[in-house]
Amino acid sequence: MTEFRFVKSSYSTQSGECVKVALNIPDTIAVQDSKSTDGTTLRLTPTAWAAFTAGFGRAQDQ
Repeated sequence: MTEFRFVKSSYSTQSGECVKVALNIPDTIAVQDSKSTDGTTLRLTPTAWAAFTAGFGRAQDQ
């Protein structure tokens, strides 16, 4: 399997706390905590990723 190529969120804090996302594997979106690179990698389908990210907009509206 090809390795995930993670990129940091543009919303990362100056101390580097953010989420990293990899989009380089077809049909898989990988998410990792930038502070825990040896930790768990969450793997989502494109449909699950869309539902996950759609929740961010709803949370900001509240």
